[in-house]
Amino acid sequence: MQLLTDEYFMRMALAEAEEAFRSDEVPVGAVIVVNGRVIARTHNLTETLNDVTAHAEMMALTAAADALGGKYLPQCTLYVTVEPCPMCAGALGWSQIGRIVYGADDPKRGYSRFSPPDDAPKGAPRLLHPRTVVTRGVMADEASRLMTDFFRRKRR
Repeated sequence: MQLLTDEYFMRMALAEAEEAFRSDEVPVGAVIVVNGRVIARTHNLTETLNDVTAHAEMMALTAAADALGGKYLPQCTLYVTVEPCPMCAGALGWSQIGRIVYGADDPKRGYSRFSPPDDAPKGAPRLLHPRTVVTRGVMADEASRLMTDFFRRKRR
């Protein structure tokens, strides 16, 4: 049942990523859910807002904190189409988000490239909160294809 739920919300995140694509933004979409209810749904807005921090995850965190009236989100799940970057992972860590579900890995700029593995010595800096559960690869092909199409179009 969890996989069906993850795919359902990831489809929402992919719809947001497609909106970003149409707006000439890097196609990343994000949805934050609490108790099965969507409280934030957005996409990258860095070009629209002329703001390098306006990543989908950052925009979703702000909206979710506003919706819940608090900055900590341990009961929430973030669905995002691409692995968060270190900036977003740091903010997600500070929010104490309970779960992150992402689609495509980002081998160049994803947080996992800059964060020690789970079996690293104690005291090694980690970007995410220690209780955050991460599920990767949900609808990864669809998310990856959207990114590939976007950057292929940019290189023409």
